[in-house]
Amino acid sequence: MREKFTDINRLVIKVGTRVLTHETGKLNLHRIESLVREVADLTNSGREVILVSSGAVGAGMGKLGLNEKPKTIPEKQAAAAVGQGLMMHIYEKLFAEYGLVVAQVLLTREDVADRRRYLNARNALFRLLQFGVVPIVNENDTIAIEEIRLGDNDTLSAMVAGLADAGLLIILSDIEGLYTSNPRENSAAQLISEVEEITPEIEILAGGAGTKMGTGGMVTKIQAARIAASFGIPMVITHGKKTGALRRVVAGDPCGTLFLPGEHKPAAKKRWIAFGSNIKGSITVDQGAYEAVIKHGRSLLPIGVVDAQGEFHTGNVISILSPQGDEFARGITNYHLEELIKIKGKNSSDIENILGYKDFDEVIHRDNLAVRV
Repeated sequence: MREKFTDINRLVIKVGTRVLTHETGKLNLHRIESLVREVADLTNSGREVILVSSGAVGAGMGKLGLNEKPKTIPEKQAAAAVGQGLMMHIYEKLFAEYGLVVAQVLLTREDVADRRRYLNARNALFRLLQFGVVPIVNENDTIAIEEIRLGDNDTLSAMVAGLADAGLLIILSDIEGLYTSNPRENSAAQLISEVEEITPEIEILAGGAGTKMGTGGMVTKIQAARIAASFGIPMVITHGKKTGALRRVVAGDPCGTLFLPGEHKPAAKKRWIAFGSNIKGSITVDQGAYEAVIKHGRSLLPIGVVDAQGEFHTGNVISILSPQGDEFARGITNYHLEELIKIKGKNSSDIENILGYKDFDEVIHRDNLAVRV
């Protein structure tokens, strides 16, 4: 897999707050200059690079003279509002020295969850890349509140990688990768070079989340790896404070931790259904329907539906639960809640007699259904 990295044309690179700032919260300009130089070199080699950059809140903290990370949403928004402009000013100035233009792209969960806005963001990124621009993406912390937050820039970077059909996601952190235990507490901890599958044991190794400056820890990076893998995109975590980290990853050197992608790369629409959309309700299916979807990739018919809950309408994305109550897929429903309650457990040929009409044989067509890893 690493040997193939040299042929990848489009990359998403996420850089964390702890990489970009000093412990004081102020920007580490030397490291930002080094990052820009490496990204510019990748661009000059003919690759398309999207940079997902943290640091806005940290930069704002330094500018506002705050010694600790803000705890309230208004304080975070204020720090982000100050820091975002500062970050973009620095990026614009540094990239310009290499003849490159940058563009600011701010996203919230609503931009990803709404299908039309998702497609608009996707098209905008594609066009920026066609113009040779380096998009710099961040969550719109200035206006985001808990209900519309993507949560952290690790998750955001995985979503952007899927949004942009990237071939590789690189997360630059303040640690080399995933270890067998916390290397800051155990000097005998060993770096895990490659992760084939994210198992419960891998999740346990991730430990707790958060640092004084950053939002996410290894937990959020594992979640990002899970999303990327389901998109068919490999992800590498490596030490962003080491000079030449990006060059080594792209060259296929065995640095950091590589998370292998899934065997299949789903279509963009199914990627959005699986991880981007807002869930409006859920349905529980029987064992036969569960196996038909999982093993054979079939559509979901009303006869396999056992129960339906929530407040969803035709065209909404709903969660599909196994007989044990675990979510295993999501899909765009052809029927709203009240209709589905009436036709659940029935044959498709009975729908018209029950409802007085029949628009679809399927509750969810397989083209609008995404199995979640």
